Amino acid sequence: MKRLPLDDSFKVNRNPVTLREIVLDKLRTAIMNFQLLPGDRLVERDLCELLGVSRTSVREALRHLESEGLVEFADAKGPRVAIITLEDATEIYELRCVLEGLIVQLFTLNAKAKDIRALEKALAENRKALEEGELQQVIDSVQKFYDVLLEGAGNRTAATQLRQLQARISYLRATSVSQANRRGASNQEMERIVEAIKSGDPLAAHQASVDHVRAAAKVALDYLKSKQDDNAKVRPIVAPIALKEPRIGR
Repeated sequence: MKRLPLDDSFKVNRNPVTLREIVLDKLRTAIMNFQLLPGDRLVERDLCELLGVSRTSVREALRHLESEGLVEFADAKGPRVAIITLEDATEIYELRCVLEGLIVQLFTLNAKAKDIRALEKALAENRKALEEGELQQVIDSVQKFYDVLLEGAGNRTAATQLRQLQARISYLRATSVSQANRRGASNQEMERIVEAIKSGDPLAAHQASVDHVRAAAKVALDYLKSKQDDNAKVRPIVAPIALKEPRIGR
């Protein structure tokens, strides 16, 4: 058999997109797990050494995290982990009440049997993660639950709006779930959402969703208040008015 020469096609090419995604995921996870805290300076040289990658990969990841609201370039000293203020968090939770309440209503009206089965599975995985998993596993399981809701609701615009906030929502979710008094209640509230959906009652599902967000908000905002100015005030999260007669039929 004649030996064929090894040419350039044999070379292993590093995929810069894949590398960038890996760096991005590492930094995002470090922020979510509180290994990097709000206000921490993100020195490119140090991150390059820790991650074993080039400055270009780190710089691209930091810019992406800036677009997600997790990193900010606040001054001439360079990037830092974004500080989500009490006011920022309150506004995010208010928007969650509106968008997630709508998503849950639409899911109740439009979801197919397979979507509901997927939601029940995601709920069970969340329960297991809360009992056994690390914080990141809990956050991932909650995100999977909401991914099922977004897919089954059938409103791409509302889904897009929520996903644009996803990184900051996940950070605040990590803040609330990491508190000892929150883990058990969280899954029970999600279970009430699922039960309302299964009963076919969009208004009950909406209310269960709003109650879930408001309960999470109270824990996270109380924690943020304790870390900020003692004079900071936490305004109540106002629940949106549920649609009495949703215009979208089954």
